[in-house]
Amino acid sequence: MTITLQNIRLRAHHGCMPQEVVVGGDFLVTVRVEVPPSQLAIVDDDLGGTIDYAAVFRVVQEEMQTPSRLLEHVCGRIARRLLADFPTSTQVSVSLTKCAPPIEGIACDGATVELTLERGLG
Repeated sequence: MTITLQNIRLRAHHGCMPQEVVVGGDFLVTVRVEVPPSQLAIVDDDLGGTIDYAAVFRVVQEEMQTPSRLLEHVCGRIARRLLADFPTSTQVSVSLTKCAPPIEGIACDGATVELTLERGLG
């Protein structure tokens, strides 16, 4: 079973350029958390059989507040934290897009890093 939060929009201060750290920029985060299918959630309508996506959002929001030079580092922090905070999760995927990368002359929808970690491998 996959729980996904798609294109969370956040303002953060990630990047190698000084102005990115000072001014910040807009980012999109998508997270996918894999958990084993549970009768509690699927049949019994019980939150105990799944992951609370509001709690997933809070993890993403907190980790995005810590400035990093590399998007890869931010993805790693988010993925490791989700695996740690949600022990039933078996795999986590994080996609992080910098909406306006500071590249002279570029016209694009953003620069994206994607990372997938499995329990015990991250």
